[in-house]
Amino acid sequence: MFLVCGEALLDVFSTGETATGLALDGRVGGSPFNVAVGLARLAQPVAFFGGVSRGFVGERLMRALAAEGVETTTVSRTDAPSTLSLIGLDAHGVPSYAFYGDGAADRALGPADLAALPSRWTAIHLGSYATVVAPIAATLRALVDRERDRALIAYDPNVRLNVEPDLAVWRATLAAMQSRAHLLKISEEDLGLLQPGTTPEAFARAALAAGVRLVVVTRGGAGALAWTATRHAAAASVPVTVIDTVGAGDTFQAALLTWLAEQRQLSPAGLAGLDADALQALLGFAARAAAITCSRRGADMPRRAELA
Repeated sequence: MFLVCGEALLDVFSTGETATGLALDGRVGGSPFNVAVGLARLAQPVAFFGGVSRGFVGERLMRALAAEGVETTTVSRTDAPSTLSLIGLDAHGVPSYAFYGDGAADRALGPADLAALPSRWTAIHLGSYATVVAPIAATLRALVDRERDRALIAYDPNVRLNVEPDLAVWRATLAAMQSRAHLLKISEEDLGLLQPGTTPEAFARAALAAGVRLVVVTRGGAGALAWTATRHAAAASVPVTVIDTVGAGDTFQAALLTWLAEQRQLSPAGLAGLDADALQALLGFAARAAAITCSRRGADMPRRAELA
């Protein structure tokens, strides 16, 4: 079973101007939330580990998780408010974000929540700003240290500078996770922020030397790249009419994990043993899933039947 850790929030999209302001469309979201839903839609058993408000937004988040089939017994409920993420889209459908989340529920996960969490996971995914803000970042780091010898650890930095503007914090987290994660996915955009001038190949070599078993670099419309210690593969993106790219990276991650689970390679040894053909198939499956999300408004991830 998968455990996805991090933030759940409300994405608030600007849908245009009105006579007195802006029209807004609020949708449940957050990168880890999206990965959890993406896994559930791809027919994978998954639970969510994060803090969720008891307010009306939190109740909506909980109903959404339950409706998608995500296990919520691992969710920590709190009276803190829910984070709001305001999203504007440019002419090409590329999002920009403004976060309102200081003191919010998704940051409040602490040691007591970790102590109550069982150890029964095949794989654990974490990433985005939950890995760099207190106190949840320390809680998730402790979870990884507790479970990495029993479960596959998957990490995606998914940098959000509007939440934590200090790149040094993100770089330190990436460095720490390179010695802890078995699967590391990073976008070329995030790589450029965190390690300017570093090529994907050089980044992959360093991550693999640090202990990562599989490195994936996504490149938007230019496709994706993957490396193990002995193999490399590249895949093109799937042509699609882009509505927006919200949730595309989260979909790609959920699809990577799903393919590995379906192929019975969801282990450190399984990752390390993937040959070039398997890497190509893995990237192709994830690219098809991400393309479907890009063809729809918001983080509307595909279901397994759409990838048959």
